[in-house]
Amino acid sequence: MHDATLRQLAEALAAREISSVELTQLYLERMTRHRDLNAFIDTSSAVSLAQARAADARIAAGDAPPLTGIPIAHKDIFATRDFRSTAGSRMLEHYTSPFDATVVARLAAAGLVTLGKANCDEFAMGSSNEHSYFGPVRNPWDRSAIPGGTSGGSAAIVAARLAPAATGTDTGGSIRQPASMCGVTGLKPTYGRVSRWGMIAYASSLDQGGPLAQTAEDCALLLNHMAGFDERDATSVERPVEDFTRHLAAPSSPRPLQGLRIGLPREFFGAGTSPDVEAAVRAALAEYERLGATLVDLSLPRTGLSIPAYYVIAPAEASSNLSRFDGVRYGHRAADYDGLDAMYSKTRAEGFGWEVKRRILIGAYVLSHGYYDAYYLQAQKLRRLIVDDFQNAFRGIDGPGCDVVMGPVAPTVAWDLGTPSDDPLAEYLADIFTLSTSLAGLPGMSIPCGFGERGRPVGLQIIANYFDEARLLDIAHRFQQATDWHARMPQGFA
Repeated sequence: MHDATLRQLAEALAAREISSVELTQLYLERMTRHRDLNAFIDTSSAVSLAQARAADARIAAGDAPPLTGIPIAHKDIFATRDFRSTAGSRMLEHYTSPFDATVVARLAAAGLVTLGKANCDEFAMGSSNEHSYFGPVRNPWDRSAIPGGTSGGSAAIVAARLAPAATGTDTGGSIRQPASMCGVTGLKPTYGRVSRWGMIAYASSLDQGGPLAQTAEDCALLLNHMAGFDERDATSVERPVEDFTRHLAAPSSPRPLQGLRIGLPREFFGAGTSPDVEAAVRAALAEYERLGATLVDLSLPRTGLSIPAYYVIAPAEASSNLSRFDGVRYGHRAADYDGLDAMYSKTRAEGFGWEVKRRILIGAYVLSHGYYDAYYLQAQKLRRLIVDDFQNAFRGIDGPGCDVVMGPVAPTVAWDLGTPSDDPLAEYLADIFTLSTSLAGLPGMSIPCGFGERGRPVGLQIIANYFDEARLLDIAHRFQQATDWHARMPQGFA
């Protein structure tokens, strides 16, 4: 039962083949057995089982939504009342929120049972999930490898089947990259599609919540409950409620994607992309051709500029957002200090890890007098040009038009734990293929498409135009109907 999809679990619960309590106990036992992955920061079997009993009562009463009783894990960047909300940081090590984030509340209203909080890079800053105060998460496919960051805990949990689904956040690729490196499906929706209220902020103009699960259909089912306007979030987009599963019917022909035009940016292939990753992605693209799609070559010329633009904009916003953690209102406070200024400095020195400090310093520098125009303003201009590149590709301006863009999620498979720790720039370069999508605010996802060096997973990235998630999910779903990469499990977790 632990390897079932959300739809299969929902059908089993509705048919009374298993209860939510039994299902929750099954996952709690697996979580205990595989504690060495370090994928969870906080758990409470008492809370989870109480939620499961309430779910069983709803099912028995006949008024339960379709996903009632299914367990889920939440990235520890979402505020929760019943579990600690640490953001992977010493600064919030003992913090419990008085409220639930909108994403958490909406999934709870849909009847899902929270198993606990997933480990993550501190304040969602990193590309490897090695920057958590609570230690690194290990990749279930190879415990000597990183799971990808910053939603690495969420991706590892789904890959190891410690939960059938998890929430994550994506600022520069932090749903798609760990999904790729752990061999699961992950979706970053259009910026503003999912409420950020109650999400501990890193970079407010980039952060976006989304689901990780086994399949595109699972992600669609979760997004049905996660998405929607929230008046408490100033960045939430007011749009009609959609059913993101509406296109996911059985294929009506052996070529269900006839007429689909897939754009292949030349910047995503060739130099910089490892041969094993490119081979797996090319094989997936050949499968799409068999399903009826047409491949067209195009260019996203500012792809290389997405790294400097992102690593100016995101740290600038982080330096502002993280100024609230000063030891005065909540979170860690230094025990020994002499005066207010000393309390501020010692608290922040003790509470933040090195990667967070590095990004705060960068952000403060680029926003400082004399450098704002030279760095931050120029980065925002580059961001506008990156948006234009994608729109030119979708509209066929100055080249062939396409419906979606595809390519690798990351240039390599997951690297070994500790490998790039002395060179932060090497880690930042791992985001080269995901940053431009985030800067443009477009929806993108990663689906498993094979394996590379040392048997480590490879993900195919699919990028669509704004608010086209239903079509994006359908395109991923068709691939998963024709292949079984998404159903494979790492050895030792069956």
